[in-house]
Amino acid sequence: MEGLFIRSIEENIPLEMIYLAENQELSQRKLIVKEVNDEYIRAFCLLRKQMRTFKRENILSIMPDSRTNYRYLH
Repeated sequence: MEGLFIRSIEENIPLEMIYLAENQELSQRKLIVKEVNDEYIRAFCLLRKQMRTFKRENILSIMPDSRTNYRYLH
């Protein structure tokens, strides 16, 4: 997972994530990671079109966005 975060930061590659929200609902997001620490990631959410913070422990799945073959410029 760490390698995907770093690649997203360095190359502006969008990732697709399945996330368990605080209200226990599942959410699927496309994002570009901007910052990473031990507990959280900060990323530009392509769904909400704004910066969001996600708890690492609530990330259920993360992978490169397979439907996108170009880079986002943010």
